[in-house]
Amino acid sequence: MRTGAEMKKLEDMTLEELWELFPIVLKEHSPKYAEWYEEEKQNLTELLADFGLQRINHIGSTSVEGLIAKPIVDILLELPEGYDLDRVSELLKNADWILMIRDDAKQTLDLNKGYTPAGFAEKVYHLHVRALGDWDELYFRDYLRKYPKAARQYEELKRSLKEKYEHNRDAYTEAKTAFVQQYSQAAREEFGTRYLAK
Repeated sequence: MRTGAEMKKLEDMTLEELWELFPIVLKEHSPKYAEWYEEEKQNLTELLADFGLQRINHIGSTSVEGLIAKPIVDILLELPEGYDLDRVSELLKNADWILMIRDDAKQTLDLNKGYTPAGFAEKVYHLHVRALGDWDELYFRDYLRKYPKAARQYEELKRSLKEKYEHNRDAYTEAKTAFVQQYSQAAREEFGTRYLAK
């Protein structure tokens, strides 16, 4: 459990200090990622049992077998339209999640777990809480799983960007955007509306 003092120390850091402490790290794929996801999926399902959880998915590079990735498990958790952001946010923060971004208009919460004043913990997570929707992340994941060639291209892009932006997470993410959008669109054209809420 993270102490209040540890939280305060992280909150007091500048963006540059945080990027220095938490650089872009790329590692070979590990089967442990699926285990970490299942473990946290269980915790979240129990924690938010009263909120009518609609879907929960392992997304991001750690969800694609064989793909190098930052050793961070990304989770997309979808709740019913109009869910209570205040209550969900409070429950998650009490369960050791750090709230990074809240957008009331879009009904989104972005949280993380596993960031400590000493650097990354053994298990690190990013949690994206949203209202049920037709999200690009699901299509992009499916496309990379189906097409190893696209996954290899993404891997090469990430390796080159890590060299350039190791201590600038925002620039690293921004530089991947065009690739992600291109293949998310290709996935939508191929897969149709498989994630559109029925």
